[in-house]
Amino acid sequence: MEKLIITGEGLTIENVVEVARHGRKVELHPDAITRINNCRAMLEKKIVAGEIMYGVNTGIGEFSEVVLNDDQVKDFQKYLIYNHAAGIGDPAPIEYVRGAMLGRINVHAHGNSGCREVITQTLVEMLNEGVTPFVCQKGSVGASGDLAPMSQIALLLMGEGKAYYKGELLEGKDAMNKAGIDIPGLKARDGLATINGSNVLTAMSAIFLYDANRFLKQAEIACAMSLEALKANMKPYTAKLHEVRGFSGAVRSANAINKLVAGGDLKEGRLKCKVQDAYSMRSAPQVIGAAHDSMRWARSQVEIELNGVGDNPIFFPDENLQLSGANFQGTPVSLPMDMAGAAITMVCVMSERRMNRLNHPALSVGLPAFLTKGAGMMSGLMLSQYTADMQIVEQRILSVPASIQSIPAAADQEDFVSMGMNTAIKNFQIMDNAYGILGIEYMAAAQALDFRDFKFGDGVTKAKEVIRKHVEFLDIDRPLYPDHTVMKELVKSCEILEEVEQAIGSLE
Repeated sequence: MEKLIITGEGLTIENVVEVARHGRKVELHPDAITRINNCRAMLEKKIVAGEIMYGVNTGIGEFSEVVLNDDQVKDFQKYLIYNHAAGIGDPAPIEYVRGAMLGRINVHAHGNSGCREVITQTLVEMLNEGVTPFVCQKGSVGASGDLAPMSQIALLLMGEGKAYYKGELLEGKDAMNKAGIDIPGLKARDGLATINGSNVLTAMSAIFLYDANRFLKQAEIACAMSLEALKANMKPYTAKLHEVRGFSGAVRSANAINKLVAGGDLKEGRLKCKVQDAYSMRSAPQVIGAAHDSMRWARSQVEIELNGVGDNPIFFPDENLQLSGANFQGTPVSLPMDMAGAAITMVCVMSERRMNRLNHPALSVGLPAFLTKGAGMMSGLMLSQYTADMQIVEQRILSVPASIQSIPAAADQEDFVSMGMNTAIKNFQIMDNAYGILGIEYMAAAQALDFRDFKFGDGVTKAKEVIRKHVEFLDIDRPLYPDHTVMKELVKSCEILEEVEQAIGSLE
């Protein structure tokens, strides 16, 4: 894969995944280097002239009115990083940290941050050589940037902290030395220019949205399987019905589900069905479609943030101007991302309702109770529903918005914060449960389809084939926890999605 050229604009969530998850290398565009150096030259003139600039020759937060002397300016960047490296607990996954570093490099590429070029180039080298700082996941309130986690990245720029390199957790200096990366140290402005943005929560949100899109396509595959197993009326999936209302997500979802059942007896009208089905069957395009629409808005906000200047202060070298504000505030990302997490929960609630219909003898259109041939002696998939329900309750708890949970900090100087890191963390917990819940619908739908003797749609047939490579038909009762876990990992891997799209084309 060729290097990703960093310009300050055009960065997508797919680019974040390529670099953060798949190790794509990056390079600063020459124009970005020029902008960085021009901005630094302006800043250094202002420092020599003795101009008072927040976070350069003043303290930060409540101490912003404290002006530092020349000797203090030299040490301030070091102590700034020390006191902000105040996270706690378990390390963030490597892909989150790499994504945050990429986002910070893209901010610097605008030439408004005031750091030295060597700081940005060192972050580039760290990405390319696979040196990933050890970063505690918890500690950021998502305003003034993700200060605590970003400071653990900045420690490496002083040869301190810890970092992963070639599968080992090493002292930061050792990791940099082994990778052949020079340690630049921090001079005036360099520290704050490295940490003062919501880059961790934004990178996490970008990765989540990439995974969420793939999850929603798998939710459509599972839905199509259940619809065939339940002999659904497919007229509510006619594209014209959704086009006349106007929501693009619903049109997309209806088209995807139609594509999955195409070629089967149900879609071709060779099976008898009800005049009107229950909502969990009839309104899937409206519900999954609403999730698609919410993800599209969230994506637009995240990509604006990825390509914007989230920093403080911000320098405008063409005008010899510096402005201090709050472009680090994470709310523009945390608000849509709270909705994105809730959207995944919503889709899972509907998935469980279809799974309930597959199990329920009064609702399943002739399927055996709990999808077992030996009802009474055997309980089939009765307990699978319990497992899905437990995970949904956890999702519902986690779907309470974090963006409204501000607690003032820093002697009320920072009296409204986004809590966007809470949003980002809980969204991945919601998604972890989602893989399990959807895996259970997949398993139940495959079991149900094995009791039917008509021709299924081409996409549904391929999905069932993939499932049967991993989980056998439940002929007689067995412990189901291995099957549940295998199905969860199968959904997470996207193997079903990839095989189905290879067989019938993209579901987008």
